[in-house]
Amino acid sequence: MQLAIVLFERLTALDAIGPYDVLSRVPGLEVVFVGERTGSVRTEVGSLGLNVDATFADVPRPDVILVPGGPGQNDHMTDGPLHRWLRDADATSTWTTSVCTGSLILAAAGLLDGRRATSHWLALDGLADFGAIPAEERVVRDGKYVTAAGVSAGIDMALTLVGEMAGATVAQAVQLGIEYDPHPPYQAGSPRTAPPEVVAVVRGVRDSILN
Repeated sequence: MQLAIVLFERLTALDAIGPYDVLSRVPGLEVVFVGERTGSVRTEVGSLGLNVDATFADVPRPDVILVPGGPGQNDHMTDGPLHRWLRDADATSTWTTSVCTGSLILAAAGLLDGRRATSHWLALDGLADFGAIPAEERVVRDGKYVTAAGVSAGIDMALTLVGEMAGATVAQAVQLGIEYDPHPPYQAGSPRTAPPEVVAVVRGVRDSILN
């Protein structure tokens, strides 16, 4: 099986690398980083580069598609090479997935029309503008489409996918191997649990997070 992880300028690093670190451990799964052109792209902070190893034309029929999010998502909300590749690749994919605002790209490409999906909580309502049904959940599966909420939720989504592809034992072995046993020092990982003043701070810098 082949997993194609889409890379573009100003993506959020963990959106791609979190799921990569999980899914790359699945026996027999080949991972390829794809983009409009080969070479380095810079993440949203700018200090980290990731390498596009293959163009969209090089990877026409991946079994699994993964679209990350990040501020650079805004450059891919109109029809273009990425949308055309997504529609073509999705026609034969076994799984089509996203992390964070990557679901907005899938929705804008017309792949989530009438389907339940999630995204970063600050961008969740935007899914409805493209015909998707926003779901305030960490991981949402609707048929072969699996979407994750913001950034770190991509690890949960990837483990869910491993369970579907290789079984619960393999998924749990991967989870144990990466020692994914989160105990955050604060209960501020969701707007439902974070203190109101913290939610207000994050809402106040919404543009810097999403744009």
